[in-house]
Amino acid sequence: MDYEKIILVTRKTRLEGLIERFNTRGQAKFYIEHSGGDFAFYEREHETYHAALNDLKKSLTGLVKLQEIERGFLPNFLFDDSNIVVTIGIDGLVVNTAKYLNGQPVVAVNPDPAHIDGVLLPFNVSNAPLAVQKILKGESHSHLITMAEAKLNDGQSLLAFNDLFIGVRTHVSARYLIQANGKEEHHSSSGILVSTGAGSTGWLSSMFNMANGMLSEFANAEPKIQKPQLTWDTDKLIFVVREPFISKTSGAQIVCGAITAASPLILKSEMPEGGVIFSDGVESDFLAFNAGMIATIGVAERKTNLVVG
Repeated sequence: MDYEKIILVTRKTRLEGLIERFNTRGQAKFYIEHSGGDFAFYEREHETYHAALNDLKKSLTGLVKLQEIERGFLPNFLFDDSNIVVTIGIDGLVVNTAKYLNGQPVVAVNPDPAHIDGVLLPFNVSNAPLAVQKILKGESHSHLITMAEAKLNDGQSLLAFNDLFIGVRTHVSARYLIQANGKEEHHSSSGILVSTGAGSTGWLSSMFNMANGMLSEFANAEPKIQKPQLTWDTDKLIFVVREPFISKTSGAQIVCGAITAASPLILKSEMPEGGVIFSDGVESDFLAFNAGMIATIGVAERKTNLVVG
């Protein structure tokens, strides 16, 4: 593959977010310090990030064309097959970027290894340029990471790196018909969580924590329910229904299960308004899921191509 451009994806620091919220640096400082916070912490974090970003841009300049975009512009940015994608930020930046890609290699850079664990960030500012050079020479090594996809009957779709949420924007109950593994049921619930292997240690894990806490308190049950152990490249998803309510018109027999290519999850919305599907916690980037819409949830054909060496 002939790569022609590096797309460097950045994120605003928390300090920049505060300044946007309060209009000036001084007003942001006043708010943080009068709330008992340490404004110097935000300043140090900001300086560390931008120092790392500047060093990275210098070292990438000259390899191929370099273009920088901020995370907020991802939904409207068109990547092409000749792009190498470099992210610099927390793990969430990789997650946010991945669902807009179609197999382009991703070099994920940790800008502050002393303070960011970086499970999805195998590179730092020093060794990231070498990783890009290996890609250009065809010598890089990658992990292909499975993603989830929601497809609507009107042709719209949405990818997820970690998880999908299907429900209502507010705390009103979500109403839908669920079809899974040859069974179907009308539901009234707090929505459905669908997790990938990469996301299984996050939101999905909290669902099992809740279930095990209830077993321990009310049933004194041992052993506890074991969360499915999913590898990042497994072609299987796990779904869990949140707080299903049993009534004359809704049941709670289908509350969890596996999704594979052979057994997708089908959901038919019964919500007059407010129904949504969003991915990876980004509520602002959603699909409307109201009455008349049918969502097919399954393993995505696309995979994230995360460079590891």
